[in-house]
Amino acid sequence: MTVEQPTEESVEVPARDWFQSAVVYQIYPRSFADSNGDGIGDLRGIISKLDYLHRLGVDVVWLSPIYTSPQDDNGYDISDYRNVDPIFGTLEELRELTDGLHARGMKLVMDLVVNHTSDEHPWFVESRSSKDNPKRDWYWWRPPREASTDGSAGGPGAAPNNWGSAFSGPAWEFDQATGEYYLHIFSRKQPDLNWENPEVRAAVYEMMNWWLDRGVDGFRMDVINFISKDTALPDGPIAAGMLYGDGTPFYIGGPRIHEFLQEMHREVFDGRPGPLLTVGEMPGVTVEEAILFTDPERAEVDMVFQFEHVALDQEDGNKWRPKKLKLTDLKKTLGHWQTGLAERGWNSLYWGNHDQARAVSRFGDDGKYRELSAKMLAGVLHLHRGTPYVYQGEELGMTNMTFGAISDYRDIEVLNHHREATTHLGHTDADVLAALAPLNRDNARTPVQWDASRHAGFTTGSPWIAVNPNANHINAAAQVDDPDSVYSFYRAVIALRHSEPVVSHGDFTMLLPRDEHVYAFVRSLPETKLLVLGNFSGQIQEVALDDADVPVVWDSAELVLGNYPADAAVPRLHLRPWELKVFRAGAAHTIHHE
Repeated sequence: MTVEQPTEESVEVPARDWFQSAVVYQIYPRSFADSNGDGIGDLRGIISKLDYLHRLGVDVVWLSPIYTSPQDDNGYDISDYRNVDPIFGTLEELRELTDGLHARGMKLVMDLVVNHTSDEHPWFVESRSSKDNPKRDWYWWRPPREASTDGSAGGPGAAPNNWGSAFSGPAWEFDQATGEYYLHIFSRKQPDLNWENPEVRAAVYEMMNWWLDRGVDGFRMDVINFISKDTALPDGPIAAGMLYGDGTPFYIGGPRIHEFLQEMHREVFDGRPGPLLTVGEMPGVTVEEAILFTDPERAEVDMVFQFEHVALDQEDGNKWRPKKLKLTDLKKTLGHWQTGLAERGWNSLYWGNHDQARAVSRFGDDGKYRELSAKMLAGVLHLHRGTPYVYQGEELGMTNMTFGAISDYRDIEVLNHHREATTHLGHTDADVLAALAPLNRDNARTPVQWDASRHAGFTTGSPWIAVNPNANHINAAAQVDDPDSVYSFYRAVIALRHSEPVVSHGDFTMLLPRDEHVYAFVRSLPETKLLVLGNFSGQIQEVALDDADVPVVWDSAELVLGNYPADAAVPRLHLRPWELKVFRAGAAHTIHHE
């Protein structure tokens, strides 16, 4: 591994731009570290690993939900926004975690899940109690259509529209007690809040302020671009082979979304001492929309979390129909986001998270070249313009899991799809399991591999989901003190990002857009340029740069980062399997925040 330390010359950047040079680490608490032997990760387990995170060099920790929840969707179904679920710990332990992060110079971002609640939340319990309850209009209730196909209330075809749920099945659930349906874009135990009601919005803002008053540094906002819906709730088109209509045109980026987010900013963030961070997770968002959402002048969110690049290895965006990723498609998509947000706006950078398969298995080589490809992926991603996210275990090169039977899975999305595909669509169990394997969410939810002991040091009990058997050689204990490990390489990449303003503030130029093996780009400021070369293949690649596109003689540039040992005998633009090379031309600087 080659790492060149920059010289110390300070460059000032505005205080609000602190997140542009920052790195976020996502923790999925259930699978991070278990302190009490019940097989489920918890806050005390996270507290025990704060020095590990600090050594890695990350600036922000984002926690997936730890609120009180029936755990139908692993905590994304919240029944009490102002308390910690006992399986994770207590409010006092969360305060200890927050203080521990702050003492180490890190920030805490909480998951904000306000498109929906749990059906066990007191708001919904009241809402479903009667048609004239004051909270009835806090959710989307509608009467049945005039007739169902079998003539019964709540029967087939009686739902208010034909929308399907993101977790398979219909998006409407019939409530026998009141004779009406409620909308749930996700699980039937996750009814959607009606943001058209100003009382709902006021309650959400009050809750957010309560958390900020407790020392939280911001929010990652779950599917926040779903909160505004077309109030007509029209039927959606039904694609071939599907059972339900596509409602996304009527609830993604709805008519009042910008109004709602601007109101949120005024009611929650305006005037608060910072710096705070607001991240809008926005499936289906376009570059043009992202500019509006993240333009500082509009005061909505700091950055978007978009999904365009993680749909490229799926037929028609269907994750259960995986296909081989073309590097040219990846470069086209990521390059479009780099260009589109060059003047205004900001983007999140990631390979994986709790909803995606493991990065090295999906975009790299999780066999012979696992370590090299994990390092290459880190370098290529983190040196784009945007704020990079490290999903737990990614810094170790953790891989996808092999699940033998449907009983090995835990994710509601997987279980619902398997049931629908085998029961209603006529697919065999073997075919469905094969389709599930590459991109299922449980791949990312197996426990973090801390050491080679039983259950990888995650728990002394029985883990809620099986540990990947490769923990015996892929684990933190084997890597933290190894200068050539994936973990150490992540430290080097993060340090380079922190030290080089060209990474956070420089221009971006994509090179070799039609090359199916080499990912190449240049980051530029007037005094500094970085050339980033990544080989996305197991074969040697010779890089030919066009002098018209690259007006710098890279033969004399300094190699500042690489995932192979330095070797003067290897030509500078010659890439070995899964090799990363980063060259710097010009002066190096360090970032100083005003």
